[in-house]
Amino acid sequence: MASLMIQGCGSDVGKSTLVAGLCRLFANRGLIVRPFKPQNMSNNAAVTSDGGEIGRAQALQALACRTPATVHMNPVLLKPQSDVGAQVIVRGRMAGTYKARDFQGLKPDLLATTVDSYRLLAAEADLVLVEGAGSPAETNLRAGDIANMGFAHAADVPVALVGDIDRGHVIAALAGAHLVLDAADRDRIKGFIINKFRGDPSLFDEGRREIVARTGWPDLGMVPWVHPARALPAEDAVVLERRARADGDRRARIVVPMLSRIANFDEFDPLRADPDIDFSFLPPGTPVPGDADLVILPGAKATLADLAFLRAQGWDIDILAHVRRGGRVLGVCGGYQMLGRTVSDPEGIEGPPGAAAGLGLLDVETVLLGDKVLRAASGRLLDGDAAFSGYEMHIGRTTGPGVARPMLVFDGGVADGAVSADGRVAGAYVHGLFERGDARAALLAPLGVAVSPGDHACKVDAALDEIAEVLERSLDIDAIGRIAGL
Repeated sequence: MASLMIQGCGSDVGKSTLVAGLCRLFANRGLIVRPFKPQNMSNNAAVTSDGGEIGRAQALQALACRTPATVHMNPVLLKPQSDVGAQVIVRGRMAGTYKARDFQGLKPDLLATTVDSYRLLAAEADLVLVEGAGSPAETNLRAGDIANMGFAHAADVPVALVGDIDRGHVIAALAGAHLVLDAADRDRIKGFIINKFRGDPSLFDEGRREIVARTGWPDLGMVPWVHPARALPAEDAVVLERRARADGDRRARIVVPMLSRIANFDEFDPLRADPDIDFSFLPPGTPVPGDADLVILPGAKATLADLAFLRAQGWDIDILAHVRRGGRVLGVCGGYQMLGRTVSDPEGIEGPPGAAAGLGLLDVETVLLGDKVLRAASGRLLDGDAAFSGYEMHIGRTTGPGVARPMLVFDGGVADGAVSADGRVAGAYVHGLFERGDARAALLAPLGVAVSPGDHACKVDAALDEIAEVLERSLDIDAIGRIAGL
């Protein structure tokens, strides 16, 4: 079995996309490929085929490998609930909520878990492509590390280090990593990759030679700015700042407030990509525009905390005014819970125990109790009778008179969600409702917009093939294969 770990000089240097592209590249060559990330931190998660949850990037990479996603592909997932604490998901299931300092004590056991999951994947694959997290050069975090070099040594996996030239100082980033890493960590790196280059690549030939001279690491190639990557779901909320501005004059304006613990925001990618929709995320402090046609309240990792955050931005007042003007509102998962009369967390599952009044736009109440629901979902929308497919990922049960007017019905006949009497406010627990073209068209028909046809998943799959082709041209794939042990 062959393996290679892609680590980076920082977060958002393109590790997830490179691993996804390499997964598709080697899968297209006929190899059995599996993705792996020992530890991830993200509130964008995906439901797996074995009934758990993992980071969205690993689910995408599984798609690139043309294999179902499993909990072993991301055995440790941290879902931030506050600035100092996170929910810890181990092999797809919640293991508890910990402050950052307390989490350190879990790492020895979690390292053993990650290595075991990796070996289970390795036993069924020709190649395992591993993604690191953040940077191995964060030497203050090296002790007990399970995300980068700690895992690489424990599992005996070679490493390729990625530098992001779009940020600038890429020579310093790679040479600086070489300087601060200890000898064993330096030796585990078998080559470097320059990512996100724009312009004439020959202009950086001297820079690449200097990196080789300063580090001794082989140059594995330079990847240009890969435009098809825009079609891929993003995992880190940092990218939302770049998506906050919509451009052009389009037929319908849709806005999504950027809650502080926004979750699964990639489900809105089909709207962002549609040329007939003016879509934007609203940064904190930005009012809901008066000409918005639809406001979508997204999922939230901590519903009560984000309900308070929403009020702190004045968005509650804006949304109520939007509805009075005849505008429409859709709530997804936590956003659906916020639209009701009350939300209560008596056991402190998502934070300190408490309760708060919702926006009162739907005649429902939510109590955050019970096991977390994690499952794929499919069925039909009751308005438009279009088929949808998506997934549920939530804690809480929603009841009240409003559920007598459900938004959708699952295969098998169970209803979900609620719709206001005038039909302008709706909510449901299902994520991914905009993925299928027919469901997207039905949901947006009241706005008078004819959406682009086709399922968004087809665009993502095509983008993976395009990225694989770019990597084939840009990287020394033979050298990468040798390093991995192919």
